[in-house]
Amino acid sequence: MSATSIPLHKHGIQASQLVLGCMRMGGDWDKNNPFTEEHVKQGQRAVEAALEIGINMFDHADIYAVGKAERVFGEVLKAKPELREQIILQSKCGIKFPEGTSPHQFDFSAGHILRSVDGILQRLGTEYLDILLLHRPDPLMDPEEVAQAIRQLKASGKVRHFGVSNMSQGQIKLLQAYSDEKFIVNQLELSLLKTGFLETGVHVNQDAAKDDVFPEGTMEYCRLNHIQLQSWGPLAQGLYSGRSLEGHSESVVATAKLVQQMAADKGTTPEATVLAWLMTHPAGIQPVIGSINPDRIHACKDAAELRLTRDEWYTLYIGSRGRSMP
Repeated sequence: MSATSIPLHKHGIQASQLVLGCMRMGGDWDKNNPFTEEHVKQGQRAVEAALEIGINMFDHADIYAVGKAERVFGEVLKAKPELREQIILQSKCGIKFPEGTSPHQFDFSAGHILRSVDGILQRLGTEYLDILLLHRPDPLMDPEEVAQAIRQLKASGKVRHFGVSNMSQGQIKLLQAYSDEKFIVNQLELSLLKTGFLETGVHVNQDAAKDDVFPEGTMEYCRLNHIQLQSWGPLAQGLYSGRSLEGHSESVVATAKLVQQMAADKGTTPEATVLAWLMTHPAGIQPVIGSINPDRIHACKDAAELRLTRDEWYTLYIGSRGRSMP
């Protein structure tokens, strides 16, 4: 993979631009079904495939497969302990599933954050996380309480860096105002299918802006403050790289054909082409690949080297929009 500079490098974190998302490790999301040896082997194959194409960063969350994803990864590290110092581990906390009379909720209380990190470290079998992300904005968030938890985690050595996921610039500013630790990551849904991060800017001062849901100014704020933008769902669940298109819109079908033709012309894969479209953006976006299929991981290997021309980039963007630029 190329040594393209990304914002994390400014914080001394030599991460690859591609990240392997580990959400699908560990089997189903039923806590009554334990993970199996086959799940561990599946995790090992995924990690090996990622390392083979130069990926050194792995993304988790405490809720993935109700903790089984982290446990499987912990088994991978146990079998190869020297790997821990060679990789960058990131996990998230803040989402609580229903339990007893407690409803599904987001929880950024200090107690929950601290307990969550202890659980994450225990499941992964490591003494520290490189990066902890706050998963989804908690409406009851007290920024002073969050800052207190962050200070404790930093002082204890349990977490080295902090970030957020699915947050607007205003929410990050509020947290940052009370914390001495810089928030260095914001993970959002960005892809050729989910182009709101572009539309918000394109539609400034236009009627179409009323339909934009992506928080205006968030991309610019992150770029100005060296906050690493990460993309979850960057491959759009395979829509442009072989998944059935039955029932999808004309623009999705047409864009898939454009992607496949462009990939063929460049001698690469649709997966690499879709990722390269994101990585061509000057923000230095880090796509988080959601597949643990080794073949699909290997299909992404050209993405970091592949850069699209302005015409090629706009051709795919306009195809996805399903209409010309305003």
